[in-house]
Amino acid sequence: MNKFYDIDSRILLASQKATDMCREAFEYIDDVRNYNQLKMLKAFQNARISESMFGGSSGYGYGDRGRDALNEVYSYVFDAEDSLVSHNFVSGTHALTVALFAVLRPGDTMLCVTGAPYDTLRGTIGIDSNFSGSLKDFGVKYEQVDLTEDGGVDFAAIEKVLSTHKPKMVYIQRSRGYELRPSLRYDEIKKICDISKRLSPESVIMLDNCYGEYVEYETPLSCGVDLMAGSMIKNPGGGIARTGGYITGRADLVEQASFRLSTPGTGKEVGATLDMLRELFMGAYNAPQITASALKTAVFSAALFELLGYGVTPKYSEKRGDIIQVIELGGERELVEFCRGIQGAAPVDSFVVPEPSEMPGYDSKVVMASGSFSLGSSIELSADAPIRPPFAVWFQGAHNYDAGKLGIMLAAQRVENLK
Repeated sequence: MNKFYDIDSRILLASQKATDMCREAFEYIDDVRNYNQLKMLKAFQNARISESMFGGSSGYGYGDRGRDALNEVYSYVFDAEDSLVSHNFVSGTHALTVALFAVLRPGDTMLCVTGAPYDTLRGTIGIDSNFSGSLKDFGVKYEQVDLTEDGGVDFAAIEKVLSTHKPKMVYIQRSRGYELRPSLRYDEIKKICDISKRLSPESVIMLDNCYGEYVEYETPLSCGVDLMAGSMIKNPGGGIARTGGYITGRADLVEQASFRLSTPGTGKEVGATLDMLRELFMGAYNAPQITASALKTAVFSAALFELLGYGVTPKYSEKRGDIIQVIELGGERELVEFCRGIQGAAPVDSFVVPEPSEMPGYDSKVVMASGSFSLGSSIELSADAPIRPPFAVWFQGAHNYDAGKLGIMLAAQRVENLK
């Protein structure tokens, strides 16, 4: 490694020890990757994918075989009745917003059972604001069940609320957002679904699945989730898709979402795919492999920074519900230097120097590292941190483990040089 990068002996030794610590976790990641990759292959074969489907369509997009087949692939791998996969989703937040507006009507209640949602979704809901066009602006009510003191799901509180209150939607956020709480795994999602189905069977259970795809054997739709959504520049795009998102789940709910994305009555029957289909198919096919690389990088980073004396969540030995690793660095300078180390290992814009700045949708300055082929792609090597207590960095992604490991080592070296 030092033929190309100057890394001091302390970091090299700690990295070797961290690698040895990760062997058991890596074996599990490889097993899950193998299962999901074979399931993906079967999905392609079942949908009879052919090269002729990659050409795309123009205008209204009527009769686009590739678009319909891509939806079929997603439905199989996520255990869904139907799916809506499109490059027209500009972000994961957009896909979530389309799904929310598809289901909720004036006077309905959205109950979030995993505490406050991620920053960028709060504008959609109308939390702490009332943007024109938000759910609040349309008369949709919002309630939430806070997390426990240790950041876990408060199952008892969910039972109490649903015993007397029957919301239109029970909403779950799988990933942590800018919180130190753990991300949710299949077993916890299933427990929430079991409670909701028992006490409020008419409620639609919706899941924000961002960062959680292909991390486990099971899918959330197989345990009771009715509708879920995510971003194509995270796990499911495999580092190849340049943009887009997906909504998948119950057929009637997906149809409602398609009416919201296009128009009532036309739904999924329209929508030109232009030249996007080839990369959406390729990204989907490679997604289990890329997700495994990101997971290994996250596990290695947890082991290395734990050896160096920093707080990490989750720990390297813990099972994971997403690809995100949080490292508590203790101060603004450490956050900035960490991100500069990550940027230095990027294949694109490695010469750029990250600086904290204002970001749309966030209530504090944010420092970001993202030398990516697709702007903002967080399945690629990336890190971001709000400049506020507890001064932790949220790290995720890596096209391949070798480059991801290097990025973590460079980041560790820069942080350690501040001491």
